[in-house]
Amino acid sequence: MPFAGTESGIMRYIVEHQLQPGDRLPTITQLSQELGVSVSKVREELEVVRTLGLVQVKPRTGTQVQEFEFGPTAAIAVLYALGLDRAHFHAFSELRKHLEFSFWHEAVQHLTPDDITDLRQLVACATTKLNHTPIEVPFQEHRSLHLTFFKHLKNPFVQGLLTAYWEAYQAFGLALYAELSYHREVWAYHARMVECVAQGDFDGGLQALREHMELLRHVPEQKPNPSIRHVFE
Repeated sequence: MPFAGTESGIMRYIVEHQLQPGDRLPTITQLSQELGVSVSKVREELEVVRTLGLVQVKPRTGTQVQEFEFGPTAAIAVLYALGLDRAHFHAFSELRKHLEFSFWHEAVQHLTPDDITDLRQLVACATTKLNHTPIEVPFQEHRSLHLTFFKHLKNPFVQGLLTAYWEAYQAFGLALYAELSYHREVWAYHARMVECVAQGDFDGGLQALREHMELLRHVPEQKPNPSIRHVFE
């Protein structure tokens, strides 16, 4: 199908040839001939689409098309914006908050008993870390818990934005700058959210989520600018 929405010859090639995840792209030389551009130009474009998560380059298998995920693309844009101006984090955080509110009911109704078990284990693991001496900040558990609530949502753009939020949150070290009482209160809300969903009380879970979001107290002016080099490497 015709695809004129990008200047990337490789993106056009993938779309117009209807390549599926796992399909291999032609060699760089073949792409150069088909696209009518230099080999160096093809290499540049390959690096861009690889960074965006659209393809994977392996030494023996060549370049393979990947399943579409919006997260890598969104994360690059968000981290770049935050690198320019940390104040953008508040705006992006507000977007994430309203996404979770808006899609809560649609998402949690599809959670399985195994998902509930996983959520409870995340709460238990986080509680153990908070009770540890010295304290361990349960960032991975925090990220996993929120993303698990929305894991069955059939909207790659919402999924991608939510994932990008946690990439930004981690890059800016925001999980590390709060007192213990704050973390305990956050996880008390997490436990409420999980148990409400487990009991089918989706409205109660949403209310707990709203109250949890009111606790968020980010202080970006106190942290140094993060490096976003890893996104492009």
